[in-house]
Parts: sequence; structure tokens; C-alpha cells
Amino acid sequence: MLDDSSKPPEASTRITWGPWLGVIYAVAIFLAAQVLASFIVAIYPYTRGWSSAHIESWLSSSTFAQFWYVLFAEALTFGGIFIFLRYRKSSLRAIGWRGLKLKDVAYALVGFGVYFVLYAGLLTVLAHLIPRLNINQHQDLGFSNTVGGIELVATFVSLVVLPPLVEETVFRGFLYSGLKNKLPVIWAAIITSLLFASAHLQFGNGKPLLWVAAVDTFTLSLVLCYLRDKTGGLWAGIGVHALKNGIAFVSLFLLHVR
Repeated sequence: MLDDSSKPPEASTRITWGPWLGVIYAVAIFLAAQVLASFIVAIYPYTRGWSSAHIESWLSSSTFAQFWYVLFAEALTFGGIFIFLRYRKSSLRAIGWRGLKLKDVAYALVGFGVYFVLYAGLLTVLAHLIPRLNINQHQDLGFSNTVGGIELVATFVSLVVLPPLVEETVFRGFLYSGLKNKLPVIWAAIITSLLFASAHLQFGNGKPLLWVAAVDTFTLSLVLCYLRDKTGGLWAGIGVHALKNGIAFVSLFLLHVR
């Protein structure tokens, strides 16, 4: 009787695309989803006959406008990845989606501690090496007018639930899995982390690039790539990501620490 481990894996559990195709597609779907989500959310105020000034104010300051934007952007991004996997005869399992295990919780807690120590150390070193680096920059998370109740719930879902699920699927799942299929693990982790950090520089908002956030997310991504390999899944990384965002949510919206 043949051992199942000697059988080749099914196509649905294999990486069936090249690393650079993965990079191009991941970046394209990530950007396209944000643009399309903006158009979808803007439909509502236009149908109400609001003035341009009223529309701009609502889109930039309304908690619910921002919630729907995040929801549509994340849903479109996840959907784009899912469609690609189906087209390539692969599956979510191939990029790390499997059942939650108890060890994932333990790895998430330890991983968050490792990330925090690494980031604090790296930021201290960079502050000495690059005196002009502004380590007091604050990331614009939106939701500046959240006041309580249902708005807090919408903000929590937008910051703590949806981004960890979708960003881990895209970056440590789809992108990292595709890269390490053909490249050394260290290079796959570095490229993934550079792209993840670039997505948090906040291009195009008229303000200086958010280098501190890029350093933060680069460090975070390296830890998350390690957890992806160590656990064979995405749950530990999702846990670290959600814990990080959850602490920011509590500080900003419950304790009002700015």
C-alpha cells in the first residue's frame, strides 16, 4: 500500500504561477481595488444630489463612508486573489488558509513580542544613524470623527478585523508563497516586506512620506513571513497583525492617546 506522502500534491494545493507574475498581479489588484472602492462609495452622495463640497467633506470625514470604502476595497482585493487562484487551478489552502490551531495563538503572542522588540531596536538605531528621520510621525488611519456606539464598531472592523485578514492573504499568503516557490526564502521575505512597507508610505496625500510606518511594517512583515513558514498557515500572522492594530485602536479611539 502506498504512503499518501509519496503522492504528488493535488494541483489545488500547489503554487501554479511564477513569482513575478504574483508580484505584478498582487500590486495591480491591491491598487485597482482601492480605486474601484472609491468610485463605488462615491455613488451614494452623487445619487443624493449633494454639492461637490458636501461630497468631498462626507468622503473624507464620515466614519461610515470610510467603513464602506475599507469594506469594498478589502472585499475586492480578496475576491481578486480568489479568482486568480481558481483560474490557476490552485486554492486558498495553497497560500496558507487552513484550520485554526492552538499553536497559532501561542505563536501570535510570541511573534508580537518579537516584532515589538525588533522594531524598537531598529528605530533606535535608525534615529542615531539618520538624525533627520522624524520618529514622531503619525500614520493617518482615517476615522478622525468617530464618536462612539456603532461608529466605534465600524472603525474596529475597518482597522482590526478586515486588514489583517486580507493583507495577510495578499502579502504573506499569495505574494510570499509565490516568491519563495522560486526564490530563496530570505529574498522572498525581503521583497514581500518591501512591497508591504511601500503600501504604508501613504503616497499622494500631500504630506511627507511616512518613513516610520514603512520601517514599522517592514519589520512586522519579516516576522509575519517567519510565522507563515513556521506554522504553515496564516492564522498566527493574522493574530499578530490584529493585535498590533487592536492596540492602536484602543489607544486612539478608546483612550484618546494621540
